[in-house]
Amino acid sequence: MLCSWLSYVDRQTLAVLSPTILRDTHLSVSNYADAVSAFSIAYMIANPVWGSLLDRIGLRIGMVLAVSLWSIASVAHAWVSGFLGFASARTVLGLGEGATFPGGLRTSRDSLPRDRQSRGMAIAYSGSTLGTIMTPLLVTPVALRLGWRAAFLITGILGALWLGFWWYISRPPWLVPSRRTAKIRLPRIAERRFWMLFAGMGLGGAPLGTVLTMSPVYLNRVLGTSQAELGKILWMPTLGWGLGYYFWGWIADRYVRDDQRPVRLYLLLAALGLPLALVTATNSEIAVLALFFWGMFIAVGFITLSLHVAARAYPGDQTGMVAGIGSGAWGAIQALVLPVYGRWFDLKLYGAAFVSMTIVPLVGTAIWLALTRGGYAARGTRGRARGQHCIR
Repeated sequence: MLCSWLSYVDRQTLAVLSPTILRDTHLSVSNYADAVSAFSIAYMIANPVWGSLLDRIGLRIGMVLAVSLWSIASVAHAWVSGFLGFASARTVLGLGEGATFPGGLRTSRDSLPRDRQSRGMAIAYSGSTLGTIMTPLLVTPVALRLGWRAAFLITGILGALWLGFWWYISRPPWLVPSRRTAKIRLPRIAERRFWMLFAGMGLGGAPLGTVLTMSPVYLNRVLGTSQAELGKILWMPTLGWGLGYYFWGWIADRYVRDDQRPVRLYLLLAALGLPLALVTATNSEIAVLALFFWGMFIAVGFITLSLHVAARAYPGDQTGMVAGIGSGAWGAIQALVLPVYGRWFDLKLYGAAFVSMTIVPLVGTAIWLALTRGGYAARGTRGRARGQHCIR
């Protein structure tokens, strides 16, 4: 949980301070979105790679390597000023942060009984919400007093503290080394279960990233919310993100369990995500924040449900890879859509951006439903022993 908290403090510092940074560096929203897209591309690649590495080398050493890398990249933001500098720093940050969610899911799967694993994942992943909520409160006062560059130095200190605590606690009896794969296994993109997870988490959960990235710019440029005011209110939408992890984790454990095709729940999520399209229909700051809250809450439902189903479609010793595929898919979609949204924001086509944010999960649901029709088969002795089946 603390790891995912740290990762989102590091990645959200740029988003929270984006109005000030864009003004001081004279970068456009398109430049900003392209830099974030560079992060997403690296994140897309790094997630399945780190997932496979953690399955092979173990959590303790693997997470030390990853967090050290991304902490250095986060601090590097303090010394850049142009597009290439920000894009380079975001790329390395994305390469390191790709280990966050594979590590969280592997810890949950290895240490908890089956009927609590999705809630365990919710705890591990909820640090991302806490990080997003706390980032404005943490970095805005520093930026207003000492400048935005100083805020990135804080992230390096937090990374060093986490590394010390992790090295102390990531050993028996708190963390027992789990079974490792005999060799590094990379995802097989020819399998339907790969694209099932890609559609469910990458497309279904897409609004989470777009709202996180673009909401500070929208509030500032359309509703006139100042940088100081953003520091006080940006926690509100992300609360929906955190509550979503716990709520949908409980739903998955309680009502889905080993159901490989929870169709009704996917259709419900698709329908509940439609109100996000109404963001531009109101000038009320409270109403916009509420719609952002709801969009994040529903997007997390797609992420939690997709990981729950996919984790049972793969052998248990490939859990890190499963989380890597899902997070990589999410990063891939962000890399595709954020440059488009950046240009639309520069052209003030806000309505088109938010309407499309509701269409993407609908497309993901349709693809997921098509890919999961029939074709169930047992896989591996370990899977059969647990009653697991997977979509080949």
